[in-house]
Amino acid sequence: MGLIKAAVSAVGTTMHDQWKEAIRCENMQNDILMVKKTTPNGVISNKSTIIVAPGQCAIIYDNGRVIDATAEEGVYTFDESSTPSFFAGQFGDVFKEMWQRFTYNGASAKQQAVFFFNLKEIIDNKFGTPAPIPFQDWSHPIPNQMTNTITPLRVEIKCFGKYTFKISNPALFMNTLAGTADVYKKDELVEQLRTEVMAVFQNITNELGTEKYKVPVLEMPSQTDEIRKMMDEKVFDAKIRERGIEIVCFAVESVTLTDESEKKIDDYELSSNSYMQQGRMVGAYSNAVEDAAKNANGAANGFMGIGMMNMATGSMTSGAANGPWNQNNEGSRMDLRKKENNETSEEKKSENEEEWNCECGNVNPGKAKFCSECGKAKTSKKICSKCKMPNESTNKFCNNCGEKL
Repeated sequence: MGLIKAAVSAVGTTMHDQWKEAIRCENMQNDILMVKKTTPNGVISNKSTIIVAPGQCAIIYDNGRVIDATAEEGVYTFDESSTPSFFAGQFGDVFKEMWQRFTYNGASAKQQAVFFFNLKEIIDNKFGTPAPIPFQDWSHPIPNQMTNTITPLRVEIKCFGKYTFKISNPALFMNTLAGTADVYKKDELVEQLRTEVMAVFQNITNELGTEKYKVPVLEMPSQTDEIRKMMDEKVFDAKIRERGIEIVCFAVESVTLTDESEKKIDDYELSSNSYMQQGRMVGAYSNAVEDAAKNANGAANGFMGIGMMNMATGSMTSGAANGPWNQNNEGSRMDLRKKENNETSEEKKSENEEEWNCECGNVNPGKAKFCSECGKAKTSKKICSKCKMPNESTNKFCNNCGEKL
């Protein structure tokens, strides 16, 4: 017994009118995966017509075993005298194996039927993560100065969206899932595979978080095409394919961070701003030190400004102040203080060297404005220590007695 193809053209209106008594499955909507069709008496008579529409596969079932099948659209004649044709297009080898050894447990031994399978991509299947799943977010990289590498921030997310699947092996699908049911709908399949579907999606998110992809957590909804390619390459749904179906693609519609992960990102961004601020303060600190070094008289003021800067930044710069840059500058600050003290001593020494002689003969310090002996005001003229005569400040010897001034 087998099928003989009666027409090659697609099933259209003309064919519909011509084969009104044919066995067919006219409308396999998106929610229908398999439908069983037979005659009122359960027997497919010789020369019966069977119509296979585009996107369908038909399996002829007789007395507990598969006797023929096709996944090629067209009009066929059931011929009891012919051998199985198996010109089944993409499932040829599968159908041959079915015919040789495929039987169904619990099936009636006196039943003939045609099982139609929906081979189209089944869309609009919703999914959602029942619990948060981990994700490596490359939009918030963490530098490791010890290894000179960057690692992603680890967060937890909840995802919601839709996925598509299709029947890839009607024989396995019938044997492992649908059996000989009159109708098998996608809701039954989705419920059975809920856990395995989520395992597939977990593998996808893990892959998107690798260095190869580096997908930012909130940009996951835009990765539909990338996910489709990944499914073809990685075959994450290998276990599901053992049931004769395969996941085609996931479309992520929304990604939600857990409260803890949101706080982690907020802390990260706050730390990043703080690090940037610290960098600016470090630069300002260095400029202040440099300015103080250039201006000996303003060294004290320079360091006073630095102190006020530290007070203003508070704890924000305390971490930076204990960092390597601070250790490097500690010696510079000590050198500046030492230089300041030396310059102050030099100034005092210079002031003491500029002593002046009063008319009364008393020698006064250079910074004194009045004579400590007679109380007379300091004069710009030089007083000769021998004859007490005043001389111009530019004279080196006394005009009166020639004494060296």
